[in-house]
Amino acid sequence: MNRLIATIGFCAMFTSAQAADYALVHAGRLLAKPGEAVTENQTVVIKDGMVERVADGFIDESAVGAGDDDQVTIHDLRDYFVMPGLIDGHVHITHENNPNGRLDRVQMSGADLAIKGAGYAHTTLMAGFTTVRDVGAGSSDAIFALRDGIERGDVVGSRIYASGATISVTGGHGDGTQGYTDEIGHILHSKGVCDGAVECRKAVRDQVRRGADHIKLTATGGVLSNTAAGLEQQFFDDELEAIMDSAHAMGRRVTAHAHGVNGINAALEAGVDSIEHGTYLNKDSIRLFKKNGAFLVPTILAGVTVAEWANDPNSHLLPPQRVKAAKAGPAMIDMARRAHNGGVKIAFGTDSGVSKHGDNAREFGLMVEAGMTPMEAIHAATVNGAANLNKSDLLGTLEPGKFGDLVAVKGDPLSDIKELEDIDFVMKEGVAYKKK
Repeated sequence: MNRLIATIGFCAMFTSAQAADYALVHAGRLLAKPGEAVTENQTVVIKDGMVERVADGFIDESAVGAGDDDQVTIHDLRDYFVMPGLIDGHVHITHENNPNGRLDRVQMSGADLAIKGAGYAHTTLMAGFTTVRDVGAGSSDAIFALRDGIERGDVVGSRIYASGATISVTGGHGDGTQGYTDEIGHILHSKGVCDGAVECRKAVRDQVRRGADHIKLTATGGVLSNTAAGLEQQFFDDELEAIMDSAHAMGRRVTAHAHGVNGINAALEAGVDSIEHGTYLNKDSIRLFKKNGAFLVPTILAGVTVAEWANDPNSHLLPPQRVKAAKAGPAMIDMARRAHNGGVKIAFGTDSGVSKHGDNAREFGLMVEAGMTPMEAIHAATVNGAANLNKSDLLGTLEPGKFGDLVAVKGDPLSDIKELEDIDFVMKEGVAYKKK
């Protein structure tokens, strides 16, 4: 009898485990594959968090073969424009710039930053960005813990792909110890700081060991580092090659923060997969982008933000930062225009953490101002965003086998891209997190 009861119990557990969870999204207008035509009156069928198919008409549970134990939820978006979840390819999710930022670095632990990041990740998800790529500059412990907590379902937020510590030269943009005493600087010293090809290989491998999804390096100086070191190349060519070779050998893509043209071109020559910012790219840069198939993540919003700070005498910028922000910030929209006109592949990214988390969609309007069509801007935040992450098999379109991530707005973003600044509906892996 006991054996029979145990067997019945086991069978019940097995049957329960097989129950499916369906989400049926009735879309009045559907942009399933950005870059292709919008369709009308479609149902996106999501099973256990993944897109199963897109069906004509507004179907119900009887059309998906749902069993008695299956859960079926229907979302009525017949009056909405539905599209894939958005991807921001450049965020710093565990912090946000503020006047106390330098003090925060010595007062906040990795645990504190993870908690702050959880709030920012939730805000970003509610803004329609179901996936983000975090590109360092914070605690590696914090970002990896937050990424894994979201993946487990402990925390509600955007899906995160994280680089961990930024690879930087000593005293470079990714070092982050400028302006502190040596005693404090020693404590803040990042494991991503390296000098010479051998150290650079080790720094890359250490981040992969710790769980980095990709590698981020600072090929040039940066606007917000507290040093008057300019915005040009900081790694030597042999160091750049060591970083690329080490990362690629371990299956990781590499992206390079780069403003100055020499650093941009050196990183592209070394085989980098994408460039962040690209402020002073030139015709040679455009040729190298196209030759290598590399992406540009222009972060125009960051340029607008730091230019505003530079022009505000009461902003929290330190003197070296103010000089660089006044120079680089206003140049970025023209850079994006030249890159787009030159045929460079562009992936969406904001540098949020410089700008406020949740304001990510402001980048769309700036991309259109730089000459992109609304469809091209959306393509950059979906199809190209997925390709830049090497995740086209899971993200970027609403096709079978991909994550059930989608957003919806009442208006038409192809007519007015700023519709995306006020997302009405957000779904991630078949679960609706925002409804209006």
